[in-house]
Amino acid sequence: MPQPPDSTPQPLDHLAERAVTAGRGEAPALVLREGTLNHKQLRLRVARLAGWLVRMVPEKGARVASWAAKGELNCLLPLAAARAGLVHVPINPLLKRAQTAHILADSGARLLIGTGSRLASLEPGDLPHGCAALGEAEALAAAEEAGLEMPPSAADPSELTAILYTSGSTGRPKGVMLSHANLWLGAVSVAHYLGMASDDVTLAVLPLSFDYGQNQLLSTWYAGGSAVPLDFLFPKDVAKACAKHGVTTLAAVPPLWVQLTEIDWPAEASAPLRRLTNSGGALTAELVRSLRSMFPDARLFPMYGLTEAFRSTFLDPALVDSHPTSMGKAIPFAEILVINDAGEVAADDEEGELVHCGPLVAQGYWQDPERTAERFRPAPAASTYGGMAVWSGDRVRRDAQGLLYFAGRRDAMIKSAGNRISPQEIEEAALATGLVAEAVALGVPHARLGQAVHLVVRGDEAGREVLAQRLQRDLPNFMQPQMIHWRVMMPTNPNGKIDRSALAAELIKDFAA
Repeated sequence: MPQPPDSTPQPLDHLAERAVTAGRGEAPALVLREGTLNHKQLRLRVARLAGWLVRMVPEKGARVASWAAKGELNCLLPLAAARAGLVHVPINPLLKRAQTAHILADSGARLLIGTGSRLASLEPGDLPHGCAALGEAEALAAAEEAGLEMPPSAADPSELTAILYTSGSTGRPKGVMLSHANLWLGAVSVAHYLGMASDDVTLAVLPLSFDYGQNQLLSTWYAGGSAVPLDFLFPKDVAKACAKHGVTTLAAVPPLWVQLTEIDWPAEASAPLRRLTNSGGALTAELVRSLRSMFPDARLFPMYGLTEAFRSTFLDPALVDSHPTSMGKAIPFAEILVINDAGEVAADDEEGELVHCGPLVAQGYWQDPERTAERFRPAPAASTYGGMAVWSGDRVRRDAQGLLYFAGRRDAMIKSAGNRISPQEIEEAALATGLVAEAVALGVPHARLGQAVHLVVRGDEAGREVLAQRLQRDLPNFMQPQMIHWRVMMPTNPNGKIDRSALAAELIKDFAA
């Protein structure tokens, strides 16, 4: 695919100007439950929110966190913080206070804006020193009352503008540092290869704390289209919203696609759809067939990405039927190399590590040089871009046509319902209860979730109910173990360490579904 003509990165907040100057100012930009903002109104709200933020947090580069659902504030804050010279830290609204407190402390946030119930759940000491907390309605009202309209920024596109926290295979969530250029070029790239236009309507069902979710807004606004954020309870709510708003673009992760194929889609919901996009896990051949059958007129875009490089590959919809399990080829602005164990570019059909090079590569992990050095390393000699590259740890192979196929992962990450989950976070929560002496969290293949979380513990089974209750209190819903298995002894390997592989093999044999 040819590169987009617009390859010069801009300050991220300029997305609020783009649609207006292109003559689409009166068209809808953001459709909320309480009303619709056109592109001119969106630009004004971003300018006012940025002006208020500068007064609240005058220190350039300070971190501003949001912990809220998909309302006006969470949608506008990425652009407003960028205009104010601040760094936005979106927190997944599904997280609970312990994970939120870690993110606030790790990022050194100076301001937290969130929904009242979430802020009320915080305990003394959860807010870092010097960090203020404010309700989202209060913040929006204060910005409107202040009326301070900040003009478009002249930021260097290489400056840091966002930190997105993602789970690693070990330890607590780590903050991926993203520049204006990373996010701007990501929006340009996606809008280009999806073929988005000013009359497109995107239903934003994914969390805005994820790069994939946030890009739903950014790529739509780059194209001058309309975004409809939706926090849904049931799959049928998605179909209803598609019908109500004439949705043309729908992005989801495999477990949600499974649920969406199990409900009835009236013609008024399915007919307007022009494109379906998938990331956060691979589509199965069966699911591809179901989606193609249910939405024959919509183009299906399977994609692969990682927060450290935003998005790496997509499969041309014309190849989906013939190559349903392929990851496709590199997206615009991405260079994807497959490097074998000898450190050389792998031959056709030879397995190797996926290495992502180019301007979509993030700036590393926030205040974590050790883990940054593990994942962000100099690009292979064969790279055209050079510089720093993301060594993904994912094993892939490339066929003679240049199409990539996923082979496996090196790390112990659990990927459930589109969420990347750190086993260590679950294990630490279990051990912190004092009810168990050892704990191992594992992912077991599951037809609907991709992987289901299982927790193996050694301790007194009399604490079974209390342990489950404590985990319900301390961990977000997507981290909750589907099953807790009690053991008198844990298997060990020759080095005396818990044999995680043996436990995984046992669980997969007995419980995979």
